[in-house]
Amino acid sequence: MCCDLKRRFLLLYATQKGQAKAIAEEIREQAGARGLEADMHCISEMDKYNLETEKDPVVIVISTTGTGDPPDTARKFVKKIQDTTLPPDHFAHLQYGLLGLGDSEYTFFCNGGKTVDRRLQELGAQHFYDTGLADDCVGLELVVDPWIDGLWLALKEAFLLQKEKEGMSSVVDAVCSSLSAALHGVHELNLSSEVQNLKLEDEGVRSSDVLSQKLADINLVASTRDTEPSLVHSVPPVSQSALNIPALPPEYIEVQFQDTHGENPHLSSLISEGTTFEVPVTKAVQLTREDAIKTALLLELDIADTVFDYQPGDAFCVICPNNINEVEELLQILGLSEKGEYFICVKVKQGTKKKGAARPQHIPERSTLKFILTWCLEIRAIPKKAFLRALVECTSDAGEKRRLQELCSRQGASDYTRFIRDSNVCLLDLLHAFPSCKPSLNLLIEHLPKLQARSYSVSSSNLYQPGKLCFLFNIVEFPACPARPVSRKGVCTGWLAELVAPLLHPSKNTLNTKGGSSSTEKISIFARPNNTFHLPADPSVPFMMVGPGTGISPFIGFLQHRQKLREEHADWEFGETWLFFGCRHQDRDYLFKDELRCFLENGTLTHLKVCFSRDFSTAEVDPPKYVQDVIRLYAKEVARVLLKERGYFYVCGDKKHMADGVSDAVVDILSMEMEADKLEAMKILATLREAKRYLQDVWS
Repeated sequence: MCCDLKRRFLLLYATQKGQAKAIAEEIREQAGARGLEADMHCISEMDKYNLETEKDPVVIVISTTGTGDPPDTARKFVKKIQDTTLPPDHFAHLQYGLLGLGDSEYTFFCNGGKTVDRRLQELGAQHFYDTGLADDCVGLELVVDPWIDGLWLALKEAFLLQKEKEGMSSVVDAVCSSLSAALHGVHELNLSSEVQNLKLEDEGVRSSDVLSQKLADINLVASTRDTEPSLVHSVPPVSQSALNIPALPPEYIEVQFQDTHGENPHLSSLISEGTTFEVPVTKAVQLTREDAIKTALLLELDIADTVFDYQPGDAFCVICPNNINEVEELLQILGLSEKGEYFICVKVKQGTKKKGAARPQHIPERSTLKFILTWCLEIRAIPKKAFLRALVECTSDAGEKRRLQELCSRQGASDYTRFIRDSNVCLLDLLHAFPSCKPSLNLLIEHLPKLQARSYSVSSSNLYQPGKLCFLFNIVEFPACPARPVSRKGVCTGWLAELVAPLLHPSKNTLNTKGGSSSTEKISIFARPNNTFHLPADPSVPFMMVGPGTGISPFIGFLQHRQKLREEHADWEFGETWLFFGCRHQDRDYLFKDELRCFLENGTLTHLKVCFSRDFSTAEVDPPKYVQDVIRLYAKEVARVLLKERGYFYVCGDKKHMADGVSDAVVDILSMEMEADKLEAMKILATLREAKRYLQDVWS
């Protein structure tokens, strides 16, 4: 144990969906085990810390949201430090280390963290530890785990430097020696004695080694029939390794069952991002043929009786529930089927060892159990390693216990990525795969993240269709795989498709005397404005749009808006408009085909260029398959619009398979038309992005 004096550091986190907060909590727990005090705050709580006067080291964990923005919780902080009147030595006293979270599928990888890091440096702050950038595309833990491991030595050196400045080297010696001991003893938390008994190494059978023998027998049988690893089965070297697993997270939630009387909270109380509106779905159209690979639906919402406002290019969020069948299945496995309608009271457990423990903000203090599992917890979330570690303690079968330990261990990192992360395995899948695992309800509330509202691009114009809001989506499909033997639809898109089935197939449902649907379904939405993905303020400026598949969604709103402006302002000058659209088959999934033809005929759309990646061609020369190929055919026009006419270029759709290819094509075009090398062309594209004239709304 460390000496009585606990060294303090300030720990700030900025989170959008809870990842950064969870990592900060892990840092705080590990700090406590090392005799350090992590003074942890959300970066938005600026009344609880003061960087201007902070003397201790600062650790910042920050995520990225949108197209490279800091999370909502960091907006005020970022605005404050970006004050141009601040002197260059404003933070000269500050020592900090920063861990950024992002996804390399997106162009501005970890830009939230990079923005804060760069600005702190400009204001004179110094790194006491190198910046870490973790990539959710390949697994945050690949950077997060080693970054946290190295943090303790860096902190030790920062404390040493700090105390040398204060002339207190004697105190440092005591702290350093205790930290060194902690680094050896706690740096990699080995398994408890019980778990050590599960090792398959030939150490001789001890009298208490019953579980070890059982596990050896289990694996011996398994090895004869299955030499490949799976979710439930491991092979050497993992199956024969001593394991380094995370520390067991302390329980901190207490659940008390009450009666069945009362009302659940309104859905608006679950949302902190803005005003929530409950609006009816007035129309639903399937835009793809039944034999199309993906099913695209266009929904129309009636917002006439609300103050909800939007611009073409904006996004909004839909509050959605978990699949009711999955909720019922989870209740059954937990043995709580008969208690779904009971109200429960969620409180912090008395005497918990978790520092700063509080009831999660997304969990109502009082609601029914079914309400929490349906509207509050992301039961489809991929379980994090800390959750797996907690599930180990709820598992009675020795073989299952060992496998869960492997999956959350360092030695089993590749198995975790392959069989859990990449396979989109969720809690239900784990409980089926490991039937002796019986977690408590409080464990689920502690470890399952908040059920996030889903974001969609607006596919309409309020000017063109007053009081209406349309949006387009594909019904997401998750096909079955070995680690997850059941297929599933997306949480929100599957729910919406089921919700609007009566509008899609009215003949199959009971009709009222007026011939309409017997009931109008409503959904809850809130605005998520896009600050940049809008039409040019000057209508005479030309622009190009690239939107294959459902990426066309915001551009329908653009064109509707432009058509209405043309009708209302015949004397205005309007720039030319280009749309590059692509899909698999011309006769199956050519979205908005008739509407686009009308836009072309009335002059709203100047140029429409389409391609079909799966259609068979009899032409001597194969036509281009993808939008990035079509764009290359119009290199001179692209260069003219972007460089000579200072036009805008919009890209919407899939990041990995389309948007990157489009940006590569634009770089090649700039390089060729300007007779510049590729590096220079990349700099020009970066300048266009900075000027908000090359804009992306993409997803992975």
